[in-house]
Amino acid sequence: MRLRRLRYRAWHRGTKEMDLLLGPYADARLEGMSGDELDRFEGLLEEADTDLLKWLMGQEPSPAGPDHELLADLLRFRTAK
Repeated sequence: MRLRRLRYRAWHRGTKEMDLLLGPYADARLEGMSGDELDRFEGLLEEADTDLLKWLMGQEPSPAGPDHELLADLLRFRTAK
């Protein structure tokens, strides 16, 4: 149930750009995440779309901390396609 909820939130952000960045990542990665990683992803979904988009597009450096690793993985995923 939690994975479905997180996947839905990743695909329904409010902006199409964020849907297309977070949705495919959630589809590909959520199943293999630990409980701690899921907590961090859920916390990342609480961030404002404008901030997340700036971080993921490289317009601003992402904040330090555990979310930095998650954002780095999102960036790698985005550029791997």
